[in-house]
Order: sequence, then structure tokens, then C-alpha cells
Amino acid sequence: MGKGFRMHDDGDSSHLMWKTEGRTRTYDCAIFSVNEVERTCRDGRKGTFVEIECPEWIVIIPIYRDENGVLRVIVERQYRHGSDSVTLEYPAGLVEKGEDPLVAARRELLEETGFEAGRVTHLGTLNPNNAFMSNHQHYYLAEDLHLVSGQDLDANEEIDVYSLPLDEVVRKMGTGSADNALMVAASALLMRELESRKEK
Repeated sequence: MGKGFRMHDDGDSSHLMWKTEGRTRTYDCAIFSVNEVERTCRDGRKGTFVEIECPEWIVIIPIYRDENGVLRVIVERQYRHGSDSVTLEYPAGLVEKGEDPLVAARRELLEETGFEAGRVTHLGTLNPNNAFMSNHQHYYLAEDLHLVSGQDLDANEEIDVYSLPLDEVVRKMGTGSADNALMVAASALLMRELESRKEK
């Protein structure tokens, strides 16, 4: 077996930790900052590493049953500048400074879709890419939906809102225009929650 291979995980990872010696801000923009972080390994190795510092993010998945009992999801299509494409996603957005993620989730749902939720369940919190990102994304399930307003979008947002069967949405996630990895993760957390309810 290779170096470092262990037959069992005893939960002790302290020997893998690096000590942070310093952090320097090298770039700032509207949605993230770049830091250079000096760190030292337990065996004395030193390195300079890049850290992307972003606000916390949220994704909220609104679901309901239609008149035929079909479980449906409110999803969105919008243009994304990073991929220069229109994507299929769940409602999502940034957590404002000092804002609770749950409050942010409810706010984004209302602003982007016009819906309020009577019940919101926390599905999980993930790091988008802990190789170089320091923030987290908080995932929520929204139920008992009520359409209370129209959209209230940011100046540069243009979002089309759709209601699609859950089965169709899950099949689409990870393919074509639904290739946002964070939305695929949201689908996995959603399915875990729905499966756990069947077991009760």
C-alpha cells in the first residue's frame, strides 16, 4: 500500500493540518477577494497558497404538489456570465453582510420568484471547493408555497421562472444547461431529505 494508506479512519486528522502564518489581500472585486496565505506544515515545509474569499451563498428548492398529486419544483433559467450561457437552476443568491442564511434564502425566494414559504427546512451546508475557497453554501427546502408578489430582481438580473415535475428536474441536473455542480449537489441533498421522510 502507498504511503499514508490506512485501513481504518480513527477520525484524527490533526497531523494533516497546516499552520497559518500570515494572510495578504491581493485583489478585491464586487463578489470575491483573493488572498495569499502563508502556511507551514508540521514537518517544516512552507508554502504560499491562494484563497478565494466570498460571501456565504444560499440555494433554496421550492416544491409543491399540483392538483394531480405530482411533486413539482420551481426552477429558473438565467444567463450566467462565467459560462456565457443560459442555465437551469434553483433559486439562489448571496448572503448579505450580517444576514442569517435562512433569512437570505427566504429573501432570495421572494425576490426571484414572488413566492413565500410556510415551511423551510435546512438540507445541509457545503463548501463549494475547499481547495481554494473559504465560504459555504447553505441549502434549504421550501414548502407550503404562496405566490404573494411579482419578481423584484437586481439591476442586472433577468430570470424566467418555471414549474417542472421533480422527476424531470432531477433527470436534467448534471446535463446540458443544468450543469451547475452546486445545483447538482442541491438535488442530492433534496433526494436525501425526501428519502429520509419515507423511512419515518
